[in-house]
Amino acid sequence: MDSFALQRAESRSLWQDAFRRFRRNGLAVAGLVVIAIFLLMGLIGPWIAPYDFLAQDLFNILKPPTPEHWLGTDELGRDIFSRLLYGARTAALVAFSTTAISLALGILVGTWAGLQGGRVDQFLMWISDQVQAVPGLLLVMLINTALRRPIINWFDRLYEQTRNPFYLNTNWLDFVLVFSALALIAWPGFARLIRGQVLSVSQEDYVLAARALGTTEMQVMLRHVVPNSLGPLVIAVTANMGAAVVLEAGLSFLGLGVQPPNASWGTMLSDSLRLWQSFPHLLIGPAATIGFVQLAFVFLGDGLNDALDPRRVT
Repeated sequence: MDSFALQRAESRSLWQDAFRRFRRNGLAVAGLVVIAIFLLMGLIGPWIAPYDFLAQDLFNILKPPTPEHWLGTDELGRDIFSRLLYGARTAALVAFSTTAISLALGILVGTWAGLQGGRVDQFLMWISDQVQAVPGLLLVMLINTALRRPIINWFDRLYEQTRNPFYLNTNWLDFVLVFSALALIAWPGFARLIRGQVLSVSQEDYVLAARALGTTEMQVMLRHVVPNSLGPLVIAVTANMGAAVVLEAGLSFLGLGVQPPNASWGTMLSDSLRLWQSFPHLLIGPAATIGFVQLAFVFLGDGLNDALDPRRVT
């Protein structure tokens, strides 16, 4: 019986073992469910929202939760639940876009630094040190405040010259600045993680054998380094997406992120500050949503960390 169990354990792959460990973690599974709902809200939320998130109803201002308005209405009579659904799209877009950009940049820089070594490694890690030396939120605020107004003025001049209505709509600029700023502060963490994995994997026998057979550095990176770094990367990506949701909400709360008419959970929090003591439903909806999503990413990251640890015995 023991030998049969041992054979079954040996026949299982690393990913099968990881999946078995993951599904035994109730908090991790719950986090995955919450994140799945969050993504679903971001994808189809605007189509299933009972009201337009910009629609104002001056006869139903500051109403508490009712069957018609599940989470109540704000000071302009807008349905809070509908605004949360629209805000989920903003949060999901920022989280996944900034993570994708910073991950791609981090993989490129970290792999190149680890494979090249020497002065190239020192220079790239020095750049990452300089970025990480500045507080992340402060750097994002600086980028947004320094670039937004000059870009808007430039677009105004372009409109005067061309009369192209495209230059009048700068709502997308909020997203571009947020994507760029959040990706800028996140890539050094990915770069250092990948660099450490490269330095570790590059000394393995199969990598040395691949190089001896004439495999290029790019092929070594794609076939050996990146695949063997997926476990730590998955965990880091999960943590970064949760942080991006909170940072985007914080920037919008401060008036430096996604601004009206675009919907954002941070903007909803900012709008509720003046009246939340008398009308707490204004604050509870967006604050609870941000908290649940952040906790879900934390639980999922912890679960993945445990599941992808090959030293754990099942």
